[in-house]
Amino acid sequence: MTTLTSTTDTVTRDALAVLQPGFTGTTAPEWLLRRVGEGLSSVGLFGRNIETPEQLAALTAQLRAERDDVLVAIDEEGGDVTRLEVRHGSSFPGNLALGAVDDTELTRAVAHELGRRLAACGVNLNWAPSADVNSNPGNPVIGVRSFGADPHLVARHTAAYVEGLQAAGVAACTKHFPGHGDTAVDSHHALPRIDVDLETLHARELVPFRAAIAAGSKSVMSAHILLPALDPHRPATLSPQILTGLLREELGYQGLIVTDAVEMQAIASTYGIERGSVLAVAAGADALCVGGGLNDDSTVLRLRDALVAAVRSGELPEERLADAAARVRALASWTREARGAVREPGAAAQEGTGPGTAQTTGIASDIGLVAARRAVTVTGEVAPLTGPAYVAAFTPVANIAVGDETPWGVAAELTRLVPGTGTDTYDGESEAPAEAALRAAGERRIVAVVRDAHRHAWMTKALDALLAARPDTVVVEMGVPQAEPRGALHIATHGAARVCGRAAAEIIAGS
Repeated sequence: MTTLTSTTDTVTRDALAVLQPGFTGTTAPEWLLRRVGEGLSSVGLFGRNIETPEQLAALTAQLRAERDDVLVAIDEEGGDVTRLEVRHGSSFPGNLALGAVDDTELTRAVAHELGRRLAACGVNLNWAPSADVNSNPGNPVIGVRSFGADPHLVARHTAAYVEGLQAAGVAACTKHFPGHGDTAVDSHHALPRIDVDLETLHARELVPFRAAIAAGSKSVMSAHILLPALDPHRPATLSPQILTGLLREELGYQGLIVTDAVEMQAIASTYGIERGSVLAVAAGADALCVGGGLNDDSTVLRLRDALVAAVRSGELPEERLADAAARVRALASWTREARGAVREPGAAAQEGTGPGTAQTTGIASDIGLVAARRAVTVTGEVAPLTGPAYVAAFTPVANIAVGDETPWGVAAELTRLVPGTGTDTYDGESEAPAEAALRAAGERRIVAVVRDAHRHAWMTKALDALLAARPDTVVVEMGVPQAEPRGALHIATHGAARVCGRAAAEIIAGS
């Protein structure tokens, strides 16, 4: 085990403690183990780091051989955003599906089972749930990651999710404070701006965060968004008025404040990651998420040294950095104590004898599939297929949070249920996608799969052409349903997780 040398000072250790870096590979590189030994308290995992549960457990054990209380964080929302199952799609529906069912016991049970699986692999901090109220249907980055557009619905499910996850011994990280739902810009690419008054913010955006705080969320993640009503100059992540004045003082939150990834363009292209990191900690942030795109030792050292230099110049008070590091270590202590223990989730389902069994609700052991089936909304006549179908998947560009490496749709599951079913994928660059789909389908019944059709004119146009030529087309909307249901059979899954695709395929196949 690596140990600190006598020459490593307190400020340097504290600067390392507030970083949450990522890395490449499925084993921990030497540089990362060295930094953990020197005081790095957190590590972030992404899909690139995960192959199997066994490999992930070995990786987290490798990290804990260097530091027993290291925080191992992951962005595992379930639904469209999965790292555990990045290659196959999630076994759990996402927030919008759970919100569509609107059964908080189900949400609590799903979060508990997800937490149980994370804990079994040695992960103890989950950058979830999203508590954003998706009030803007054109939002390019939240969408199905939100429980819905009603603040009170979002609030009750956020609280249930936090309780379920933390009952499994995994710390929740409620995001993206103070609310990313009313944006038309993806903060991965630029700085979004929300121009609403304080009354609206308190009645809409802040309602779920109040619920999360009351539920005991161990951490909260800040958003890289500008809210002039709160701070006309700096985005939330860098704003003392928002992180300290609003979150700490007005809302009374005492847990860990984590930033969204500092290399996102909303921060990196306006302040730079070093300057942005210093301003974030000075504003009240305790941990800096970094590593989605920057994942090497040089980045860790750049940020560490920027924080140390800011302390020595007087720009960043040493007490503020020490307080931030202490909050990181306090959460690490909680997770170490919680490791291996399953806490009573209040009125929620408890873990039973089998994986995911819910003793108090009677929910079946495959809780994710059960939830996905309950979330489906069907409009029109369900006429089971009499032969192989043709699946035309109209695929938009995925946002960075979701990624384009995770498969989605109904084709894989429908092919399994109805052998001989064919499929092709069409995107916004495809030439005459509807005509191409009609030619490829031949006499087979067409299943048109869309994702947020209301946000993509080319997709809506293709769907119009398909339905005009083939009124018996089945339409499956796997994003946020907005338009009136169309097609002989319309299925809204409220998300594109693998289990959502299976639930839709079962209806189409009549199984």
